[in-house]
Amino acid sequence: MHTFTRILAASAVLLTFSTGLSARQATEIKSDKATLQLEMVSDGLEHPWGLAFLADGKMLVTERAGRMRYVNADGSLSEPISGLPDITVAGQGGLLDVVLHPKFTDNNQIFFSYNEPGANGSSTAVARATLTGDSLTDLQVIFSAQPKFESRHHFGGRLVFADNGDLFITLGDRGQRRDDAQTHDTHHGKVVRVTTDGKPSAANPYLEKDNALADVWSYGHRNIQGAALHPQTNQLWTHEHGPQGGDEINITRAAHNYGWPVITYGEEYGGGKIGKTSQQGLEQPLHYWVPSIAPSGMTFYTGELFKAWQQNLLVGSLKFGQLVRLELSGEKVINEERIMIGQRIRDVRQGPDGAVYLLTDQKNGQILRLTPKK
Repeated sequence: MHTFTRILAASAVLLTFSTGLSARQATEIKSDKATLQLEMVSDGLEHPWGLAFLADGKMLVTERAGRMRYVNADGSLSEPISGLPDITVAGQGGLLDVVLHPKFTDNNQIFFSYNEPGANGSSTAVARATLTGDSLTDLQVIFSAQPKFESRHHFGGRLVFADNGDLFITLGDRGQRRDDAQTHDTHHGKVVRVTTDGKPSAANPYLEKDNALADVWSYGHRNIQGAALHPQTNQLWTHEHGPQGGDEINITRAAHNYGWPVITYGEEYGGGKIGKTSQQGLEQPLHYWVPSIAPSGMTFYTGELFKAWQQNLLVGSLKFGQLVRLELSGEKVINEERIMIGQRIRDVRQGPDGAVYLLTDQKNGQILRLTPKK
């Protein structure tokens, strides 16, 4: 059974977005379960998109503008890491997510998604490389979404490792090509599952099907910018942007059709019906929002700092500048809390210290750290 959240559209007008925290400033936030402290770790990042934690206390951060940097333990930024491929930076496209290989301590390999240029436009691609000091070496493109297309929108781009070491890659419908989300012969509006060498996973449902791409895992998606593996079931949970309303959370299973654009709880921008809200054989969302919160970034909280948040799902909101906390009972959302941060939240990660780290999507983007107030 799916649930939804409806909020008054007028509330968006009441939000005042800050320009960001200062380095010596900490903000106290009251929430349902605890009093929180929000502090800035680092700033000076141009639209940061993805974040990964390294064992030496550093972080690896991507900037949509096409740069990857280290963030040192004191919050200072390194110079851009060299060795990135050509990246088309336009609209929502650029350098996107970054994750560490499950055996990173042995091989120093990272994977990152980006907007890859080509003869007929661009598309989401994923590369693997060895992180050696301040440079990337042994770079190999392991996935390139097809077809290339002239569009500045809906790249998806989140990367999540499955429990067996396969890599899930989330993709968007590229805006003008939304009907492609209902086919199996393009990557538009899909989740794909590949090995770390880029080969279709043996678990994929269309390995032997004619006129279907073998790396496709699920379809009928609009634009997935949040994905996380459930810590107990190891199932892939995703959220995706609706149009005007209808942002969704789904458990993303093999061969399932999540309906876009045949079914949606959203409408055309400026108004107008798109499709139905349900149809037999198409998956209903686990949870949805009307109006849209513009979700980006997602993690299951499993740390010790926020004991009352354990097994909760944390989602960033670009539109309302909030961290959305969802309490779960199995595959149901039973409670939702909106925690006002005041900046566009692009990514949400749990750190090794149990704190919640947030990336803010702005020209002077920040890394924020959320902890319980002592």
